[in-house]
Amino acid sequence: MQETIPQDRGPQAAELAGGHALSARLYGIELESPVPADLAMFYQRAMGFVFEQEHSSWQGQARDRRLALSVGQARRFVRAWYAIEDSRQLHGLEARLSAARIVMSRADLPGLQPGAVSFRDPDGNQFVFGIGAPASHTAFPEGIGSRAARLQHIVFASTDAERFLTFHRDVVGFGLSDRVVDDVGILRTAFLRCSNEHHSLAVFAANSNRLDHFCFEAGEWGLIRDWSDHLAESRIPLKWGPGRHGPGNNLFLFFHDHDGNWVEISAELEQVTPDRPVGTWRHEERTLNSWGIGLLRS
Repeated sequence: MQETIPQDRGPQAAELAGGHALSARLYGIELESPVPADLAMFYQRAMGFVFEQEHSSWQGQARDRRLALSVGQARRFVRAWYAIEDSRQLHGLEARLSAARIVMSRADLPGLQPGAVSFRDPDGNQFVFGIGAPASHTAFPEGIGSRAARLQHIVFASTDAERFLTFHRDVVGFGLSDRVVDDVGILRTAFLRCSNEHHSLAVFAANSNRLDHFCFEAGEWGLIRDWSDHLAESRIPLKWGPGRHGPGNNLFLFFHDHDGNWVEISAELEQVTPDRPVGTWRHEERTLNSWGIGLLRS
C-alpha cells in the first residue's frame, strides 16, 4: 500500500534507494536514565527483559532484543549498535567514513565481534557497526521474555532532516525506502533500510535533535493483540494505536516507558526489493495512521 503525490510521480518514480547496499540489523540501543534500576524494572515487567548490573550500567536482553541503561538524564540517547554482515561490508563502511573525514573509534559491545567501528552522525548521534558475534542461544523462560519482539528500528528527530538523510544514505550506506514531503516539497520524514525490511532507521524534521522512538517487531498481527493485552494487564496504557502506518504498511502500538521514552511495537513491516522506487507521501495524519489519528512531529 504505497500512497504517492501524483504530481511528483515523474521524478520520484525513477529515484532508487541509493546507499551502498549495507546489510545489517539493529542489535541494541543504550539510553540514559536518572535511576536505571527503576527503568530496568519497568522493562522487565513490560517486555520480559532480564538485566545484569555492570558497574554503573544495566545490560538487558530478552528474545532478539537488547537494551543497555546507564546513569544520566531521562530520555537521552547514548548509542545504537548494528550487527553488520561481514568484514567486506565493515571495511567498506570504514572507507566511506574515512573519505568523509568522520572521526572513528573502536568499541566492544554485546553481540558484536571485537573491533566494531563507532562514530557520530552530523546531529551527534552515536552509532556502532560491527560484525555479529556467534549467537549465544540464550534461553528465556516461557512467558513475556520469550515472546517475539525483535529490536527492529530507531527513529530520530532532526533540525536538518535532509542532512541526516544524506549522511546515512551516502556515507553509512542505508537505502532510502520512502520520503514524506510537505506541500512545498520540503522533506519531513525519511525511512532508511539496511536489509529487505522497509526501514531500520528513520528521521523526522523537528525543532531539536533528539531520539524520537525505538521499535520492536512482533512479526504478525495477532501478537499486537497479545502485547496490548499484556500491557493492559501490567497497567501500562497505550498512548497511540493500534493503527497502521502508511510508509512501511505496518501495524503498530505505542506506549511510554517509566522515563517517558516513546516505545513502539510493530507487526508485518513491508518487505522490499533493491529495485523498488522510492515512494513519496504527503505530510498529513493519514500517512502516519491510515486507520485514524496521526501524531505529526512537526
